[in-house]
Amino acid sequence: MRQDADLATQFGRALLDRFRPPPGAKASPSLLPTLRAYSGIRVPDARGDGPAEVLGRLGTLEIRLAQKAKDVREAQKLRYRVFYKEMAAIADAKTRLARRDVDAFDAICDHLLVLDYEAAMSGLRRRPRVVGTYRLLRQDLAERHGGFYSAGEFGIDGLIARHRGLRFLELGRSCVLAPYRNRRSVELLWHGIWSYVLEHRIDVMFGCASLEGVDPDALGPTLAYPHHFHAAPEPWRAAAVPKRCVDMNCLPKSAVDRKAAWRDLPPLIKGYLRLGACIGDGAVIDYQFGTTDVLIVLPVAAINTRYVQHFGPSAERHAA
Repeated sequence: MRQDADLATQFGRALLDRFRPPPGAKASPSLLPTLRAYSGIRVPDARGDGPAEVLGRLGTLEIRLAQKAKDVREAQKLRYRVFYKEMAAIADAKTRLARRDVDAFDAICDHLLVLDYEAAMSGLRRRPRVVGTYRLLRQDLAERHGGFYSAGEFGIDGLIARHRGLRFLELGRSCVLAPYRNRRSVELLWHGIWSYVLEHRIDVMFGCASLEGVDPDALGPTLAYPHHFHAAPEPWRAAAVPKRCVDMNCLPKSAVDRKAAWRDLPPLIKGYLRLGACIGDGAVIDYQFGTTDVLIVLPVAAINTRYVQHFGPSAERHAA
């Protein structure tokens, strides 16, 4: 769920209003195969070495999971372009040389891709262009391969231990190319996430969401607002790791200008809060990416019932 300015600029009420299926709705067994995309390793889907299943289409755009190593590399190139060229992330020598945003978690995650086929039909490109991506890490895979990305910033072990019967999904590394930061692209990304949630019967989504900047004093009112008005209740609470924790309680509740603080929140975080997400205890400064991160926790059962029907109980709205 690493929040970027590109997704943030488009996560308004219109996109996130309506996200949960009616009670008792079950996932369609044909929504998508279980795919794995390891860096440098080709892993075919369950039906053999055929093309990846398309999750949805909207105009010339398509959403699907990465299936091949080259698909993941395209997502990493896009992330590099947005995080390091547009935003304030600091690249080391290896990252600059590769011109890709790569970490060890890429090998165990699923990667949602938004592709533009119009780009393949105009100009010299022979393949559709990857214009958006989101990284998904299921609990079962994280536990077999060393844990979640968010664990480096927040103490999520206790959160998961309190809900051993639930399935957790970490969202991260969200990214959309600048010309595609619009309703269609972001809606397809969320269509893909919802399909994935249904297919794998996910109960809780969580991950790091970011505010631009690394000065807690400058971000004080913006951090104080979710601390006072959207703090996770005890069963869903997880705190920033002590050695990195930045106190979000930097203003008394009575001193918070709610309208101004809401206005200053990144739209991605506002979108999650509208859905029913809550915020963990404390923030963490990520100097590499030039951000201050908070923990978003979104139980599927807590999603606001006003946001039910947009994608449909079987993710059929943009079904291919």
